[in-house]
Amino acid sequence: MSEFTRAEACAVAIAETFRGDGEILVSPIGTLPLIGARLAKLTFEPDILLTDGVAAIVANVQPVGGATGPEPIVESWMPYRSVFDTLWSGRRHVMMGATQIDRFGNQNISCIGDFERPKAQLLGMRGAPGNTLNHPTSYWVPNHSPKTFVATVDVVSGVGYDRAAALGARASRFHEIRRVVSNLGVFDFDTPDHAMRLVSVHPGVTVAEVVENTGFELVVPDDVPETRAPGEEELRLLREVIDPDGIAAREVRV
Repeated sequence: MSEFTRAEACAVAIAETFRGDGEILVSPIGTLPLIGARLAKLTFEPDILLTDGVAAIVANVQPVGGATGPEPIVESWMPYRSVFDTLWSGRRHVMMGATQIDRFGNQNISCIGDFERPKAQLLGMRGAPGNTLNHPTSYWVPNHSPKTFVATVDVVSGVGYDRAAALGARASRFHEIRRVVSNLGVFDFDTPDHAMRLVSVHPGVTVAEVVENTGFELVVPDDVPETRAPGEEELRLLREVIDPDGIAAREVRV
């Protein structure tokens, strides 16, 4: 096995969140999510649908960051209104970022501090409420710390399991927080009360390091494996096809 970076391990972990999705729309938001989704399409999930970021479904994969690559092969047109038709039926999987996330998967990308008088203004609610209630959602957090993994988010943008349950059966019909991937490990909510669980730690990371950098009590199994390492072909695709300029390494704080 070749040596690999933490960023490449994160890219593989992100790709794995899309395993089994099949022919649905995948919307990766951010550099590492884009890289991970494109890796999944080039390997074990060739049928996932990716857009060009505007309004076209493309069949092939272009490199991130503007590097020279093949001409896009446009399969179909997908204007903004068609995205809503797709997401309302649950046939979409989005990976968003999270400035804050809590133990039940509530996510904040709106502001830090009191909503009426915030300390810092962020993106706003954006599509997070609709995304989380209408189709599977995953999160990528490049800087895992007690300031990002918090006991209570300042503002709920993306709806977590506790709040979805409180809204009732219709609201939680398609609700699923599939995975959270950070620069330290992988997490899910496959527990009786849907509290966040540690699934794996990235190579070079310890369970104690993850616990220390989390601002709430994680569910930690007795045996926590390492995140799957990239294979030789995956490394080739990452380095030569998807991210030849090494942009991913700028996003991951080790």
